[in-house]
Amino acid sequence: MITGRCECARVGFQIDGEINDYSHCHCSQCRRLHGAAFATFAGVERSVFSYTTGESDITYYASSKSHTRLFCKHCGSNILVALTSEPDALYVAMGVIDNNPKLTPGYHIFMGSKAPWYDFDNGGEQYDTFPAESLI
Repeated sequence: MITGRCECARVGFQIDGEINDYSHCHCSQCRRLHGAAFATFAGVERSVFSYTTGESDITYYASSKSHTRLFCKHCGSNILVALTSEPDALYVAMGVIDNNPKLTPGYHIFMGSKAPWYDFDNGGEQYDTFPAESLI
């Protein structure tokens, strides 16, 4: 069981399943929303994710036509991203996960728009956009 919570602990969740995708997004939107050089996400099946507390304390932000971001309306912690193109998946922000879950090999997306002030020396596959788009 994987658990997590927001900073103020009003919102809690659990994942009763495996992380099947592990990525680091370097796009400018993720950098602004997370206030960091990149945002790290754990991809899980929607069916294994559930709130344990504070679901009514979640608010939403449609950051694009395809991305809805969920965060705590009290402390602002980013909880997850839902993509319209993947209705059965959720991408949970790794920063709100409590334990040390088993992870698949990580990869980096949107390296073409990475922060110019960040010296990148992390391993893993790297893509200028989404992996599928980079392989076309």
